[in-house]
Amino acid sequence: MTGRFITLEGGEGVGKSTNAALVAELIREAGHPVVATREPGGTPLAEQIRDLLLDVRDEVVADETELLLVFAARAQHLARVIRPALQRGDWVVCDRFTDASYAYQGGGRGMDTATIAVLERLVHGDLQPDLTIYLDVPVPVSRQRISDRPHDRFEQEQTGFFERVRASYLDRAKADGRFRVIDAEQGLDAVQAQIRRVLTDYLSKKRT
Repeated sequence: MTGRFITLEGGEGVGKSTNAALVAELIREAGHPVVATREPGGTPLAEQIRDLLLDVRDEVVADETELLLVFAARAQHLARVIRPALQRGDWVVCDRFTDASYAYQGGGRGMDTATIAVLERLVHGDLQPDLTIYLDVPVPVSRQRISDRPHDRFEQEQTGFFERVRASYLDRAKADGRFRVIDAEQGLDAVQAQIRRVLTDYLSKKRT
Protein backbone atom coordinates (compact mmCIF):
# COMPACT_ATOMS: atom_id res chain seq x y z
CA MET A 1 0.00 0.00 0.00
CA THR A 2 1.26 3.47 -0.89
CA GLY A 3 0.56 6.46 1.30
CA ARG A 4 -0.21 10.02 0.25
CA PHE A 5 2.14 12.98 0.16
CA ILE A 6 0.76 16.40 1.12
CA THR A 7 2.83 19.56 1.21
CA LEU A 8 2.22 23.07 2.50
CA GLU A 9 3.91 25.96 0.74
CA GLY A 10 4.13 29.71 1.15
CA GLY A 11 6.36 32.62 1.97
CA GLU A 12 7.37 33.94 5.36
CA GLY A 13 4.75 34.55 8.04
CA VAL A 14 1.91 32.72 6.29
CA GLY A 15 1.30 30.18 9.07
CA LYS A 16 2.62 27.02 7.46
CA SER A 17 3.77 25.33 10.65
CA THR A 18 0.49 25.97 12.48
CA ASN A 19 -1.59 24.79 9.56
CA ALA A 20 0.60 21.80 8.78
CA ALA A 21 -0.25 20.59 12.29
CA LEU A 22 -3.95 21.02 11.49
CA VAL A 23 -3.62 19.05 8.25
CA ALA A 24 -1.88 16.20 10.07
CA GLU A 25 -4.60 16.21 12.74
CA LEU A 26 -7.39 16.05 10.15
CA ILE A 27 -5.74 13.13 8.37
CA ARG A 28 -5.32 11.25 11.64
CA GLU A 29 -8.98 11.88 12.42
CA ALA A 30 -9.81 10.29 9.06
CA GLY A 31 -8.00 7.14 10.19
CA HIS A 32 -4.69 7.41 8.36
CA PRO A 33 -1.23 7.15 9.97
CA VAL A 34 0.65 10.40 9.48
CA VAL A 35 4.29 11.48 9.44
CA ALA A 36 4.64 15.25 9.89
CA THR A 37 7.94 16.74 8.78
CA ARG A 38 9.55 19.82 7.25
CA GLU A 39 12.07 21.11 4.74
CA PRO A 40 14.84 21.84 4.79
CA GLY A 41 15.24 19.35 7.59
CA GLY A 42 13.39 16.28 8.77
CA THR A 43 16.41 14.19 9.76
CA PRO A 44 19.38 15.01 12.04
CA LEU A 45 21.71 15.52 9.08
CA ALA A 46 19.15 17.49 7.08
CA GLU A 47 18.50 19.71 10.11
CA GLN A 48 22.23 20.48 10.27
CA ILE A 49 22.09 21.50 6.62
CA ARG A 50 19.06 23.65 7.45
CA ASP A 51 21.18 25.50 10.00
CA LEU A 52 23.83 26.10 7.36
CA LEU A 53 21.19 27.52 5.03
CA LEU A 54 19.41 29.76 7.53
CA ASP A 55 22.19 31.05 9.75
CA VAL A 56 23.22 34.66 9.16
CA ARG A 57 26.91 34.77 8.24
CA ASP A 58 29.52 37.24 7.00
CA GLU A 59 30.46 35.04 4.05
CA VAL A 60 28.21 35.51 1.03
CA VAL A 61 26.54 32.22 0.10
CA ALA A 62 26.69 31.57 -3.64
CA ASP A 63 23.30 30.82 -5.21
CA GLU A 64 24.58 27.48 -6.50
CA THR A 65 25.79 26.53 -3.02
CA GLU A 66 22.39 27.36 -1.57
CA LEU A 67 20.56 25.29 -4.18
CA LEU A 68 22.84 22.28 -3.76
CA LEU A 69 22.51 22.39 0.02
CA VAL A 70 18.71 22.46 -0.27
CA PHE A 71 18.73 19.39 -2.49
CA ALA A 72 21.33 17.60 -0.35
CA ALA A 73 19.01 17.99 2.64
CA ARG A 74 16.08 16.87 0.49
CA ALA A 75 17.87 13.75 -0.71
CA GLN A 76 18.56 12.68 2.89
CA HIS A 77 15.01 13.53 3.92
CA LEU A 78 13.53 11.48 1.10
CA ALA A 79 15.78 8.49 1.76
CA ARG A 80 15.33 8.38 5.53
CA VAL A 81 11.80 9.70 6.13
CA ILE A 82 9.51 10.43 3.19
CA ARG A 83 9.93 7.39 0.95
CA PRO A 84 9.95 4.84 3.82
CA ALA A 85 6.77 6.40 5.24
CA LEU A 86 4.97 6.33 1.91
CA GLN A 87 6.04 2.73 1.31
CA ARG A 88 4.59 1.77 4.71
CA GLY A 89 1.28 3.30 3.65
CA ASP A 90 1.61 6.34 5.90
CA TRP A 91 0.52 9.79 4.81
CA VAL A 92 3.28 12.40 4.84
CA VAL A 93 2.57 16.06 5.63
CA CYS A 94 5.58 18.21 4.80
CA ASP A 95 6.14 21.89 5.50
CA ARG A 96 7.65 22.84 2.10
CA PHE A 97 9.16 20.68 -0.63
CA THR A 98 10.60 21.25 -4.12
CA ASP A 99 8.06 23.93 -5.05
CA ALA A 100 9.94 26.08 -2.54
CA SER A 101 13.15 25.61 -4.52
CA TYR A 102 11.46 26.87 -7.67
CA ALA A 103 10.00 29.80 -5.73
CA TYR A 104 13.02 30.80 -3.63
CA GLN A 105 16.01 29.83 -5.73
CA GLY A 106 14.23 30.10 -9.08
CA GLY A 107 11.95 33.07 -8.50
CA GLY A 108 13.71 34.84 -5.66
CA ARG A 109 17.33 34.28 -6.75
CA GLY A 110 16.60 34.23 -10.47
CA MET A 111 18.27 30.87 -11.04
CA ASP A 112 17.58 28.90 -14.20
CA THR A 113 14.61 26.63 -13.51
CA ALA A 114 16.07 24.06 -15.91
CA THR A 115 18.94 23.62 -13.44
CA ILE A 116 16.47 23.10 -10.61
CA ALA A 117 14.58 20.57 -12.73
CA VAL A 118 17.78 18.55 -13.25
CA LEU A 119 18.27 18.28 -9.49
CA GLU A 120 14.58 17.52 -9.01
CA ARG A 121 14.82 14.54 -11.38
CA LEU A 122 18.05 13.37 -9.77
CA VAL A 123 16.80 13.57 -6.20
CA HIS A 124 13.19 12.45 -6.41
CA GLY A 125 12.43 11.44 -9.98
CA ASP A 126 8.71 11.17 -10.60
CA LEU A 127 7.74 11.43 -6.93
CA GLN A 128 5.57 14.53 -6.52
CA PRO A 129 3.14 15.66 -3.82
CA ASP A 130 -0.39 14.38 -4.28
CA LEU A 131 -1.77 17.64 -2.89
CA THR A 132 -0.09 21.00 -2.27
CA ILE A 133 -1.78 23.62 -0.10
CA TYR A 134 -0.36 27.04 -0.91
CA LEU A 135 -0.93 29.70 1.75
CA ASP A 136 -0.97 33.04 -0.04
CA VAL A 137 -0.40 36.38 1.68
CA PRO A 138 0.58 39.74 0.12
CA VAL A 139 4.23 40.47 0.80
CA PRO A 140 3.67 43.63 2.90
CA VAL A 141 1.40 41.62 5.21
CA SER A 142 3.85 38.74 5.54
CA ARG A 143 6.71 41.17 6.24
CA GLN A 144 4.69 42.81 8.99
CA ARG A 145 3.91 39.45 10.57
CA ILE A 146 7.59 38.60 11.00
CA SER A 147 8.75 42.09 11.93
CA ASP A 148 9.01 41.39 15.66
CA ARG A 149 11.21 38.28 15.49
CA PRO A 150 14.90 37.76 14.67
CA HIS A 151 15.35 37.22 10.95
CA ASP A 152 17.21 34.30 9.43
CA ARG A 153 19.30 34.65 6.26
CA PHE A 154 16.27 34.42 3.96
CA GLU A 155 14.06 36.68 6.03
CA GLN A 156 16.68 39.42 5.74
CA GLU A 157 16.10 39.66 1.99
CA GLN A 158 14.50 42.76 0.48
CA THR A 159 10.83 43.10 -0.49
CA GLY A 160 11.55 42.54 -4.20
CA PHE A 161 12.93 39.08 -3.43
CA PHE A 162 9.71 38.06 -1.70
CA GLU A 163 7.55 39.54 -4.45
CA ARG A 164 9.38 37.28 -6.92
CA VAL A 165 8.95 34.30 -4.60
CA ARG A 166 5.21 34.92 -4.36
CA ALA A 167 4.84 35.40 -8.12
CA SER A 168 6.65 32.11 -8.73
CA TYR A 169 4.39 30.26 -6.31
CA LEU A 170 1.26 31.71 -7.92
CA ASP A 171 2.49 30.77 -11.40
CA ARG A 172 3.10 27.20 -10.28
CA ALA A 173 -0.30 27.04 -8.61
CA LYS A 174 -2.01 28.11 -11.84
CA ALA A 175 -0.09 25.54 -13.89
CA ASP A 176 -0.49 22.46 -11.69
CA GLY A 177 -3.82 20.98 -10.61
CA ARG A 178 -2.44 19.51 -7.38
CA PHE A 179 -2.33 23.02 -5.87
CA ARG A 180 -5.08 24.49 -3.70
CA VAL A 181 -4.61 28.20 -2.99
CA ILE A 182 -5.66 29.43 0.45
CA ASP A 183 -6.21 33.11 1.22
CA ALA A 184 -4.03 33.25 4.32
CA GLU A 185 -4.40 37.00 4.84
CA GLN A 186 -7.58 36.28 6.79
CA GLY A 187 -7.74 35.38 10.47
CA LEU A 188 -6.65 31.92 11.60
CA ASP A 189 -10.20 30.59 11.96
CA ALA A 190 -11.10 31.59 8.41
CA VAL A 191 -7.84 30.18 7.03
CA GLN A 192 -8.36 26.88 8.80
CA ALA A 193 -11.97 26.70 7.60
CA GLN A 194 -10.63 26.89 4.03
CA ILE A 195 -8.10 24.16 4.77
CA ARG A 196 -10.76 21.94 6.32
CA ARG A 197 -12.85 22.26 3.15
CA VAL A 198 -9.87 21.36 0.98
CA LEU A 199 -9.03 18.31 3.09
CA THR A 200 -12.64 17.17 3.34
CA ASP A 201 -12.94 17.30 -0.44
CA TYR A 202 -9.61 15.54 -0.97
CA LEU A 203 -10.33 12.78 1.55
CA SER A 204 -13.81 12.17 0.15
CA LYS A 205 -12.39 11.72 -3.35
CA LYS A 206 -9.81 9.25 -2.04
CA ARG A 207 -12.61 7.13 -0.60
CA THR A 208 -14.39 6.86 -3.94
